[in-house]
Amino acid sequence: MQESTQTAVNKPHKPRLAAIEYIRGISMMGVIGIHVGSQYLGNTAANINLVALFEVASRFSVPIFFFISAFGLFYNLDMNAPFDYRYFLKRRFKTVLVPYLVWSIFYLAHDGLLYGVGFPDPLHLLTILFFGNAKYQLYFLVILLWFYLLMPVWIWMVRRASAVNLTLLLIAQLAFDYWSSFSVSFNIFVYGLPDGSWLKPFFMYRLNYWVLHYIFIFVLGGWLAVHIGSFMNFMRNHRLGITVFFWGSLAALLAYYYQLIFTSGYTPMEAINTAHQLCPAGIFYTIAASVFFFTIFTYQHYPACLNPLLHQLGKHSYFAYLAHPVAITYLGLVLQHYGRIMTAPLAVAFYCATLILAMLAAMVCRKIGESFPLLNEWTIGVYPKKK
Repeated sequence: MQESTQTAVNKPHKPRLAAIEYIRGISMMGVIGIHVGSQYLGNTAANINLVALFEVASRFSVPIFFFISAFGLFYNLDMNAPFDYRYFLKRRFKTVLVPYLVWSIFYLAHDGLLYGVGFPDPLHLLTILFFGNAKYQLYFLVILLWFYLLMPVWIWMVRRASAVNLTLLLIAQLAFDYWSSFSVSFNIFVYGLPDGSWLKPFFMYRLNYWVLHYIFIFVLGGWLAVHIGSFMNFMRNHRLGITVFFWGSLAALLAYYYQLIFTSGYTPMEAINTAHQLCPAGIFYTIAASVFFFTIFTYQHYPACLNPLLHQLGKHSYFAYLAHPVAITYLGLVLQHYGRIMTAPLAVAFYCATLILAMLAAMVCRKIGESFPLLNEWTIGVYPKKK
């Protein structure tokens, strides 16, 4: 979502990769789909196939952001030069930490007024900011900040990565995510902690800040960026295999979702909370989607007329991602005012309206920000270019 910047000073500029921008846009659309799907599930008779589209097929959307974030960072990083950690953090905090704090305060103030709950006291405010709980999409920026803070670790891992090491890391990732998501004993322990326990929120909100859930996809993105030449050849020579892997992994994740509903008797809500991006099928789907979309957008075997649209989606994805809950909130209030239940056709229209409103807001604010730079600096971390 955020735009990657160079870390090394005076480093020769590398060719721009449109795939990174285009994937940001596609992923932002997927995230909106997940959140609109949550609204649609308020209908007890929700169409399970549409739920699958909103909530399962789009599950690559969050982890693929870590993939392209790492790819952008390492693509512009000179692995042979000393790493300027202080300079790196300064740049990344300007593009992520500042917008995170601004949007968090905005949502806390907005929701406090809208729902009459007021603004949290200082202690609760610090807790909310630490876990990224000011709004349901903001936790992503918290995890991203932790990835940035640990950047020397990722550089060390990428430098030593090999096919064998990456395979072992993938196995460890599968095991850890399965334990975190599905271990009965661990979850009994977490939910059994007293409500007043200071330890409970650190476990309850572990998905909001434990980078361990997404280490593999982040390191993979960095490793492929460092070996960009080999990666380009791989994509060119194995396009059919990459495509089969993508559709096969999606079919496997969807099959798991439907199996949970029709065989195990899960509700759609229970099924999507099980067939997610951290289950084994979801992890492979994320890997497949990352390579597949990078391949598609690199070699562009689709109508060129789509590129301007993909460019706009990518360019404004950061703001749209951060702002789309506002559109969802007020569109939901309109439906509530007229007593409308979200049917399948209405859910599709709701999604389109949310996406359009979020994009329009992003474009308008970006334009205003050209005259008032502080707006872009605070909301999306974009600063005027130095002359």
